[in-house]
Amino acid sequence: MTTVDLNCDMGESFGAYRIGDDAAMMELVTTANIACGFHAGDPVVMRDTILAAKARGVSIGAHPSFMDLYGFGRRRITGERPEDVEAQLVYQIAAIQGMATAAGWPITHVKPHGALANMAAEDATLATVCARAIKAVDPGLVFVALPYSQAMRAAEAAGLAVACEVYADRRYDDDGMLASRQREGAVIHDLQQSVDQVLSMVLDGCIPTIGGKKLPVEAATICIHGDTPGAVGVARALREALAAAGIEFSAFKKPDLQ
Repeated sequence: MTTVDLNCDMGESFGAYRIGDDAAMMELVTTANIACGFHAGDPVVMRDTILAAKARGVSIGAHPSFMDLYGFGRRRITGERPEDVEAQLVYQIAAIQGMATAAGWPITHVKPHGALANMAAEDATLATVCARAIKAVDPGLVFVALPYSQAMRAAEAAGLAVACEVYADRRYDDDGMLASRQREGAVIHDLQQSVDQVLSMVLDGCIPTIGGKKLPVEAATICIHGDTPGAVGVARALREALAAAGIEFSAFKKPDLQ
């Protein structure tokens, strides 16, 4: 029986502003990546999201970003010293780890957000910074990374466990990287197209690219963006389609250190 995790970026509301339908999504996913305050989220949202996940038995992790609340963490920030980016990451991971410990529902993983994740996928130095920050806080945390990425290579080099992540609502370039959001068609809005792409990646072990290639992949977790319009409907349809294909859903586990 094939088993896969279904994750969603959550806790991205801020103060009076609401982003995504976390309550509905929490009923469908097995893992939640929770914003740590630098691109979205605040202490109350973090706490409430953790408690909601705990009530549903949903695994949780840190979703850190560049310090970019105004741009929702999706603007590429350059010129920062690597050690300063590392400090920002340690700060965010430690913040949510503390909140999660207080709530009695510890985090299992770290998944960088937005531009940080995209840049770390391409830049070996930034990828190493991410891996070093995760290991400094807790070497038992899983690094959620894209296949074919520098982030995956850095995680493996650092001795961190890695969960290979694929996307239900994003298209891929021929090198295995996510197509830029600035490119037409990079974000999938058609429900059937999203389902077909995921079935290809999970059942056939192939990423279909914009250029027509099929890249081998061993997907451990599937991401749905909580802020994408219709995200709840996509998540529900994915669960139904994958279950009909004999696929079960289960969160990946934080490994035991020997």
